[in-house]
Amino acid sequence: MKSIVVTEFGSSDVLEVRETETPEPGPGEVRIDVAAVGLNFADVMQRRGHYRGGPEPPFVPGLEAAGTVDAVGEGVERDVGDSVVALTDEAYAEYATASEQSLFDVPEGMSFAEAAGFPVQFLTAYNCLHNWGDVTAHDRVLIHAAAGGVGTAAVQLADHAGAESFGTASTQEKLDLAADLGLDRGINYEESDFRDVVDEETDGDGVDLVLDGVNGETFDRSLDVLSPFGRVVVYGAASGDVASADTTRLLFENKSVVGFHLGNAIENDPARVLGAVNDLQRLLVQGELDVVVGETFPLEDAKAAQEYLENRQSVGKVVLEP
Repeated sequence: MKSIVVTEFGSSDVLEVRETETPEPGPGEVRIDVAAVGLNFADVMQRRGHYRGGPEPPFVPGLEAAGTVDAVGEGVERDVGDSVVALTDEAYAEYATASEQSLFDVPEGMSFAEAAGFPVQFLTAYNCLHNWGDVTAHDRVLIHAAAGGVGTAAVQLADHAGAESFGTASTQEKLDLAADLGLDRGINYEESDFRDVVDEETDGDGVDLVLDGVNGETFDRSLDVLSPFGRVVVYGAASGDVASADTTRLLFENKSVVGFHLGNAIENDPARVLGAVNDLQRLLVQGELDVVVGETFPLEDAKAAQEYLENRQSVGKVVLEP
């Protein structure tokens, strides 16, 4: 089968198209004939060698894939022919194996490309807002990278929760997209300091919750706009820089910082993390939520797809199609 392999840590040039052995599903696993692969910034971080606990080269990247079950392992109750999306490893390939417990049905009427954009971004956004961020309808929420994969999901879910939302992005086009999804106040961070905008719009009160997948100096500045008893949920480090919290500041300003990592959270408390799947899929089917697919690339163009993502050209989800 055809796969994309990270041959060594480095730039997108280390991605190679290779013929690899088609995997066989083990006990409790299925094999998926992959129709779409969701890209995540974690893929880029793993390729660079900056992802804590990430794989060592050579490896096939990718965390989520949608397609059709074409083989099942021992003890599996799924049927060949089922349309599924999975949280898995080595998704940048024509076939991928996944644990039966990591599978979700593709909702009726949803394309495989849309399905591939569901697990990571919506489960991350939902858990950051609700299970880790304790969002309420009375909260003000600041969402960084509001037009990205997790951002577009978070904007919709914050709106669904009744919260007032602020969001940052690098272009007006991205902010317009986020506004269409329910963002209340967009901030172009290339033109304005989000701290000044939030301060002005809230009469100095700040926001109650920040979702930060950027990290670095963005994290430090997010603490500036956080109200007393406010929370920052850190779920990524797309900037490539990692910030350190001043604990005395947290102490005297009554502010909280919590981290969320989807894979680790599922491993340690799957019921808590996955409990919203049915409701999320219902809302998607009913049209109350949308998976925003911004751009699709052929599998062979994984290099271009990752460059598109890391150069901040993307809106919504970037998808590979074998």
